[in-house]
Amino acid sequence: MVDSHAKTATRTPPQTAPETATETAETHVTLTVRFFAAARAAAGVDEEPAVLPAGATVAALSERLRGRGGELARVLPRCSFLCDGVAVRDLERRLEHGQTVDVLPPFAGG
Repeated sequence: MVDSHAKTATRTPPQTAPETATETAETHVTLTVRFFAAARAAAGVDEEPAVLPAGATVAALSERLRGRGGELARVLPRCSFLCDGVAVRDLERRLEHGQTVDVLPPFAGG
């Protein structure tokens, strides 16, 4: 017997992937985002892929991540970012396809 009152959970994917590789290269950048320390705890993962529109900046990535709300939204404003191991000083820096972006909360100590 099937329970007609049972609810099924559906999840909406957080981002839609482009249809083709050519479309990806022209309209989107695909990145790897890695989280460290408190940012990792807040995100609940060590790393994840991200697909953003071509021309997106570090600020746009940060805004998208903050849009999740919760602890991650609280931690991100204090974080610094590295793009392929290089410190980001200008959050308007454009992201490039294939980059790795590290999210680093402030660290104490020496």
